[in-house]
Amino acid sequence: MSTERSSFLRVLSLGLVCAFLAACATSPPRGTGDLGVVVERASGTLQVVDTTTRTVLGQVAGLGDLSHATVVYSRDERYAYVFGRDGGLTKVDILQRRVVKRVLQSGNSIGGAISQDGRTIAAANYTPGGVKLFRSDTLEQVADIPAIGADGKPSKVVGLIAAPGGRFVYSLYDAGEIWMLDAQDPAHPVVHKFTGVGRQPYDGLITPDGRYYVAGLFGEDGLALLDLWHPERGVKRILDGYGKGAQRLPVYKMPHLEGWGFYGRYAFVPAVGHHEVLVIDTDGWRQAGAIPVHGQPVFVVGQPYSRYVWVNFAFPDNDTVQVIDVVTRRVVHELKPGKGVMFMEFTPRGENAWLSARDSDKVVVYDTETLRPLAQFASRHPSGIFFTPRAYKLGW
Repeated sequence: MSTERSSFLRVLSLGLVCAFLAACATSPPRGTGDLGVVVERASGTLQVVDTTTRTVLGQVAGLGDLSHATVVYSRDERYAYVFGRDGGLTKVDILQRRVVKRVLQSGNSIGGAISQDGRTIAAANYTPGGVKLFRSDTLEQVADIPAIGADGKPSKVVGLIAAPGGRFVYSLYDAGEIWMLDAQDPAHPVVHKFTGVGRQPYDGLITPDGRYYVAGLFGEDGLALLDLWHPERGVKRILDGYGKGAQRLPVYKMPHLEGWGFYGRYAFVPAVGHHEVLVIDTDGWRQAGAIPVHGQPVFVVGQPYSRYVWVNFAFPDNDTVQVIDVVTRRVVHELKPGKGVMFMEFTPRGENAWLSARDSDKVVVYDTETLRPLAQFASRHPSGIFFTPRAYKLGW
């Protein structure tokens, strides 16, 4: 090799090394554990946020209609799977802040889940009703399970969650049924159907121990309970007739079951059509009390490692958040973060609460010890806030 060529290669190698080091200096490697996303429903974008510095790192655009969007995460917390109202399923790389792949998998979708092993994405659909399964790495569709109730009619699917044992559980809103989907072999799922569970199951959750699936009933007072350890026992009705004798108010927004505060044997639950948070004794699943609150509760979320649950409300009382002490069962604090408070998300150890105020176009971060605001930033009609540690929680 000539001296001139050898010198050229040394200069080229040195240049590549310098370029690499410069790139590392401007974009150092980082973990994903303190990242998250805020859904900007007005613009179809995600804001990628850092929960340590309480700042916005950037945006990801082109996600379609996010008016009722939910997000789940891959096991390594790098990829966010976004379920949009337009039926779009989008895989987003939150480190590189870009869309990896997007598929329009239905006409109207309201949520989804990722399997316990992280390999399968399940999308719940309104139009057409049913559940579709996808590979999480490629978003290749592997199964389509139509939701045809016992009455022979299609139904909207709601309350879809991942359960232990490679299963998904969800409710059929129109048919009044709960289905348990064994997806250990995603290309050949097996469906177990429970009929006659109650009118219009509208949302579902799984208890922290992974044992029970609970569906709220919009068409009547009560809840439906499925014991996932003993599914052969069928679905049990609980809290039958709660609120009986009280005037039920018009419901401006359906409450969500996600995030229920579980404290020992008691669960704190939003009531439908009442200005109350219900207290449920899970030893027998009976009502153990009702706490009067500011309005119709939407989310009742337990603050991690504390004795408090936080409650937001439906219109017209949605400028307020109340904090309940689960020991005294009383409201002990009231906050006014902004207009149209849509969502509350806690950092994993509970030291901060992030609240989205849709109609004030902002997100406010509170210190949960002092209840003082620590930060706020602009966001275009923000709704859901989803932090990456959700990757390790079933039902979130």
